[in-house]
Amino acid sequence: MVDTTTSPSFIHESFMEVRDYECDMADGVNNSVYLNYLEHARHSLLKQYGIDFAVLARQKIGLVVVRAEVDFMKSLISGDKFVVKTLIQRVSKLRFEFVQDIFRLHDNALVLRAKITGVPINADGKPRLTPELEKLVLALCPTILN
Repeated sequence: MVDTTTSPSFIHESFMEVRDYECDMADGVNNSVYLNYLEHARHSLLKQYGIDFAVLARQKIGLVVVRAEVDFMKSLISGDKFVVKTLIQRVSKLRFEFVQDIFRLHDNALVLRAKITGVPINADGKPRLTPELEKLVLALCPTILN
């Protein structure tokens, strides 16, 4: 379970708006769509720090999600504007956690808290940390676990 009692120090914010087609029959955002919001924010964070996910993919370097913990607190509805706040933490030599919160903007309500664990892999599917990712880790995760 994700810790919802403390507020982390986020390093990135992605602002978005709910589109009609993202909602289910109960008029709220479908639970699977939240994962898309989180992924978009992670890619945006990486790009902000000079790492283009699409370029890595063309180089046969993957950033693979191996675990997703998501706690849903409130629902977003069509037209809601929201922000996804993200931070990255290194939890082992090759594993990273993205801690992400989604806040509805009009009332600053915490909608969702997630912890997404990822691993970089090479073309053979083996864990591999590229120099670009290592640079990002050094910049964003000053307390590195070896």
